[in-house]
Amino acid sequence: MDNIEEEIKKHYDQIGWKIEEGTTKDTRSNEDLRNVAQDYLIKCAQRILRRIPDQGDNILDMGSGPIPHDSYLLFSKKFQKRYCIDISKVALDAAKKKIGNHGVFLHGSFLDIPLEKDFFDCSISLHVIYHIEKNKQEAAVRKLIHVTKPGHPVIIIYSNPNSITKLQIFKITKNVLKKTIFKKRKQGPVIYFYAHPLKWWDRFNDEADLNILPYRSFDTRTQKYLIPNNNLGKMMFSLLYKLEERFPAVFVRYFTYPMIILKKH
Repeated sequence: MDNIEEEIKKHYDQIGWKIEEGTTKDTRSNEDLRNVAQDYLIKCAQRILRRIPDQGDNILDMGSGPIPHDSYLLFSKKFQKRYCIDISKVALDAAKKKIGNHGVFLHGSFLDIPLEKDFFDCSISLHVIYHIEKNKQEAAVRKLIHVTKPGHPVIIIYSNPNSITKLQIFKITKNVLKKTIFKKRKQGPVIYFYAHPLKWWDRFNDEADLNILPYRSFDTRTQKYLIPNNNLGKMMFSLLYKLEERFPAVFVRYFTYPMIILKKH
């Protein structure tokens, strides 16, 4: 592993996957656990599920973590085996408790683990690629394509560095809400993050068909500031989901989390 992977491994082994009040510290810090958000989050997870084949022998979960959400368990329900790869042994031990013999658990750096070409019926990598050193991200994506069968999906949840949430008006709004409505939230540890512009993904057209769809509009911190935990918030989440479905190109281009789908030629 390189230095970035070592630091991320250390973070998740010692902090991120530590259980607090029945859930991991990473989930508590980076996910919207409010009741008002749950229906929306389940629908977003179903966007991934809809793109996963109805059946198959093997599915790859690259950077699986401990399979932190119950909705993620459904991704491999119709497959014989779920191959979980992670640099955190703590994560893999937790994942094994959840799926047992249904899983194959590979510990180490994804780029170093030998995998057979055209072996997987589907590969997923959720919120992982942007934590890989920026000059190694292409190699990681190409390896995902390499080990997945032609015509079968590689599904990646990535981040849009040009999201409108990066605009000054959003930053001002969040700061105002911090001071007037919300208590200041403690900032968690910062781990390596680098997101390429969406045009960067065009480089994979040489070996795969590329499709980009919206996954979620906001990062968790922004989502909590903008959408209240009440009936109004419930209506806002419902409207947001409908708009994402109705205008996918707009939400891919201007909002935070796109879903990258690659199918090898």
